[in-house]
Amino acid sequence: MAGQPLSLLVKRFLPKSLLGRSLLIIVTPLVLLQIVSAIIFFETHWDKVTLRLAKSVAGDTAAVVTLMRRFPGPENHDWIFHTAAIHFEFKTTFKEGEILPNQPPAPDSLLEDMLTDSLKSFVNKPFRLDTTSLDKNVSIEVQLADGVLNIVTTRKRLFSSTTYVFVLWMVGTSLILFAVAMAFMRNQVKPIRRLADAADDFGKGRASEVFKLEGATEVRQAASAFAAMRDRIRRQIAQRTDMLSGVSHDLRTPLTRMKLQLEMLGSNDDTQAMKDDIGEMERMLEGYLAFARGEGGENPEITDLSSLLHDVSEQARRLNARIDLHTEGRIDMTLRPNSFRRCITNLIENAMRYAEHISIRAGVRDDAVEIVIDDDGPGIPEDQRDEVFRPFYRLEGSRNQGTGGVGLGMSIARDAVQGHGGEIKLEESPMGGLRVWIRLPL
Repeated sequence: MAGQPLSLLVKRFLPKSLLGRSLLIIVTPLVLLQIVSAIIFFETHWDKVTLRLAKSVAGDTAAVVTLMRRFPGPENHDWIFHTAAIHFEFKTTFKEGEILPNQPPAPDSLLEDMLTDSLKSFVNKPFRLDTTSLDKNVSIEVQLADGVLNIVTTRKRLFSSTTYVFVLWMVGTSLILFAVAMAFMRNQVKPIRRLADAADDFGKGRASEVFKLEGATEVRQAASAFAAMRDRIRRQIAQRTDMLSGVSHDLRTPLTRMKLQLEMLGSNDDTQAMKDDIGEMERMLEGYLAFARGEGGENPEITDLSSLLHDVSEQARRLNARIDLHTEGRIDMTLRPNSFRRCITNLIENAMRYAEHISIRAGVRDDAVEIVIDDDGPGIPEDQRDEVFRPFYRLEGSRNQGTGGVGLGMSIARDAVQGHGGEIKLEESPMGGLRVWIRLPL
């Protein structure tokens, strides 16, 4: 961690959401401003106010000492103490004959420090302070010639309430500003979240509701651009589907006529070869249609994936396929059932051409469903695993044109998986052949 750059360390602790980062941008200067204000307040205002209050108490104490010196005798103590109680808020007593300790305790707070300096300046006699024994009062003992003068005054005379007012005002305004900033930023982030949800729904092939263009100008521009892009993509998909459907329909008519004419000509080697060619053309047309329907207008619905995999596996078993299927209970998720059924069917049929044993596993992992299809066939070389997803791409060698289709099966499978917001990968199987790994978000 010591070798990491400072920027990486900062990024680790930064909020990940836009709302969190926006609030951090707003709150950080506010906190710094409050800290600077507090420092300035306590270094200037607090020291000055405390010193002035301490000088006031020290001056009143010096006045009482002066009166006792000018009017000595116990007979004058009562009116002097009464005057001090009325005008100075002093509770005064005199302990005749007592002597203070030679070593008074050292001041341990700002209040004691200020009051000590002030009493030294005004009274100029030995004294002792006690600011801790009494909760709401402060005790001052002054050594006089014939005894000790004890003065008890309220702590309010030495403490300014503006400190509490300042702190409460600072904290209160900060909380109010933070609440206003949070409410404002939430409203600014909502349109971005709606745009993200709409993009996620569109990427997963879900029918997203029409969202309003709201928020800041930049957010409106992004939402408008996304809506225009979504409409263009939908229009292009529809045009491609319609074009392939129209072409296949137009080609089926002459192919049907050719099949009828061949049937009327009877059966021989030449007509059989032509029938095989026509059959191959029909299979190619079916592949084109399946590829076009892969991104068609089928609506998603809640589907039992376990049941779907079971149906496809049973259909393959009727064609003498040896399939081991294991699903972790019932798995309900939003799918286009026909599109995903074609995807799994293509993958199983692809494995059936080249393998004897097929294993299918499906289960929920965190917030997604994982499907793993393994076979014991020859597999696919690692450098060609990405190429097989290209339309009309066919491998040479064991997976050749004679045993394969038109090269659209893997493309249809990938389009179906990505149309559900998932991902598909090809890996080496523990069974020795090919592993197809599919992950679909719940």
